[in-house]
Amino acid sequence: MSRRQALRVMETSYLAAAAGLIWLALYYLPVGGALFRLALPLPLALLLLRRGWKAGFEGVVLVVLLLVALMGPVRGPLVLFPYGLLSLWLGWCWSRRLSWWLSWSVGTVIGAVGFLVRVVALSLLVGENLWVVITRAGDSMLNGLISALNHALSLLQLPFRLTLAPDLEQVQLMAFGLVMLQQLIYVLALHALAYWIFPRLKAPLPSPPRLLEGLVALDPL
Repeated sequence: MSRRQALRVMETSYLAAAAGLIWLALYYLPVGGALFRLALPLPLALLLLRRGWKAGFEGVVLVVLLLVALMGPVRGPLVLFPYGLLSLWLGWCWSRRLSWWLSWSVGTVIGAVGFLVRVVALSLLVGENLWVVITRAGDSMLNGLISALNHALSLLQLPFRLTLAPDLEQVQLMAFGLVMLQQLIYVLALHALAYWIFPRLKAPLPSPPRLLEGLVALDPL
């Protein structure tokens, strides 16, 4: 085995193990969930960026096999949705030096679809429809927007008020909009973290578009 092959095997095993440990921490530790979610796709994306597509794919397969052994055949593969798929997509885009607009937009769709797959799988696992929780959040947001608009109208001393009652379709659309907004922010945060950290690991990213430079143009960590 050559030195390059040995480094590839070592990095694949270590970064896959790091991703697996972050997934376990996300599931079983009571604190740090947001931080673990931000960190989870980065080790495998870094692996793909440094060692190529084949190593990145092997890393994802290794993580899934490891988690199946530790957590069972249902919870283990859930790491793919959306984190494993996101790591493959983002690592491939960054290695090809593609535009952030492309990696960000498609990554948002991958994240939203993966989130919905996880909701379905966990609903089957616990025997309860977890989408109801998200629907309630959408209903609360719609009612809050209507209340805020009515308050603004009262401050302006206008003689009419909004008396809208959101129907189920509107509530479902608002819930899906919340999921898309969450993933939009999440994938952009992944880009920003990788842009700050990866150059220190000899894996630079393409430069951000001018419209996003103000959001991510900070000194590397």
